[in-house]
Amino acid sequence: MRDKMFADDSSLPRASTFGNAVHSDPNISASAMSPDVIHDYQMRNSSAAAFDPTRLSGEGSPMTMSPWNQNSASPFTKSPWTPFEDKVPKNGLLGSLIREEGHIYSLAATGDLLYTGSDSKNIRVWKNLKEYSGFKSNSGLVKAIVISGEKLFTGHQDGKIRVWRVSSKDPKVHKRAGTMPTLMDIFKYSVKPSNYVQVRKTKTLWIRHSDAVSCLSLSEDKRLLYSASWDRTLKVWRIDTSKCIESIHAHDDAVNSVVASVEGLLYTGAADGTVKVWKKEQSGKMIKHSLVQTLLKQESAVTALAVSASGSLVYCGSSDGLVNFWEREKQLSHGGVLKGHRLAVLCLAAAGSLVFSGSADKTICVWRRDGVIHTCLSVLAGHTGPVKCLAVEEDRERSTNGDHRWIVYSGSLDKSVKVWGVSEQAPELTPMSMQTRLITDADSLPSEGSYSSSSRSGQETRH
Repeated sequence: MRDKMFADDSSLPRASTFGNAVHSDPNISASAMSPDVIHDYQMRNSSAAAFDPTRLSGEGSPMTMSPWNQNSASPFTKSPWTPFEDKVPKNGLLGSLIREEGHIYSLAATGDLLYTGSDSKNIRVWKNLKEYSGFKSNSGLVKAIVISGEKLFTGHQDGKIRVWRVSSKDPKVHKRAGTMPTLMDIFKYSVKPSNYVQVRKTKTLWIRHSDAVSCLSLSEDKRLLYSASWDRTLKVWRIDTSKCIESIHAHDDAVNSVVASVEGLLYTGAADGTVKVWKKEQSGKMIKHSLVQTLLKQESAVTALAVSASGSLVYCGSSDGLVNFWEREKQLSHGGVLKGHRLAVLCLAAAGSLVFSGSADKTICVWRRDGVIHTCLSVLAGHTGPVKCLAVEEDRERSTNGDHRWIVYSGSLDKSVKVWGVSEQAPELTPMSMQTRLITDADSLPSEGSYSSSSRSGQETRH
């Protein structure tokens, strides 16, 4: 059936044009596309692509591109955002923050607040594109940030999860409310030898991560926090008690991404090239997660996961530059592959009908889905280093019934955060209008831009 399905590529649905091409930082030199480049661009973005399970990783580890850069700069130094006064295009840059403080590894947005984490140990808070407050952790590199009401959870290179609380008297003040696991639990569990597990060559308590906490995710009801680590485990925490209630040896290599979804489903992706699906089962107060499916097994490391708001589509980015996706309504059957990057995909985000993929090639691809057909609307260029993290919030001021808009935050190893305005109704460009667009790096353009979802099959080591 599969051979028949792909016997004739012309039978696959495809998008004929590539949307709002590139809006780059105006402070970076650019040159217009030549007619030859435009022609090549259109040709590369008009073909459909089937899932290729034999493809191996073609790129090196994105982590090797940037060494740790410890710096003691104060998080409270004045650093204004750089706004652009020109009329903002449909999909384009709204502002940029450049700080020689540290590489940006994590972002979290809620309402008009943006939290940024870096390898400087500083966690900065921004409001309406201006510095609002900041605080510092002693746990080193901030690899993950999630927000739950007045609480903030941060995952760190040293394996600790810090808990912060917004002051009720002054919303600018963030006080550390604890560490997970708590010192009391560590003391309590350390008494029993049965609470120790073997991790590589050492023994450690099962309630503790023995390596970097690479990612965090909240359950749908916000009662559980999931943490995953380079120690290959997935841990489950009760938010109200800060207690670890379950630890799972989830993968055979570093876990790079965890995403909780609807109906108790949980997805993990790791450097062992697999994506696994877990299901929450509850009996009274007892909670347990069981492996129900392995979606992917490949040579390339899985570096990022994202799930659509409804939970209907699951996306996986990997070190070979590909984004695979699956359809939940069809028993999580493979839906297709998005090929928008030439280097590793490092982060993913989904909002509305859009999907965003950030890459080591320094660009962000904006994909619009129609059913299971995905078309790349824009390539957002402007970063001078790998795009490590993404956060998306609805642009309530500019959204209308006919034009849903989003604010996209991108953090990079170039030590900057960029803020983009993106529309779900971005206009398609004609070949003539494409000649007027400025492109910072023609080699960063997607190798293919529109992909059918007909396929149904289905290292960087640490991300």
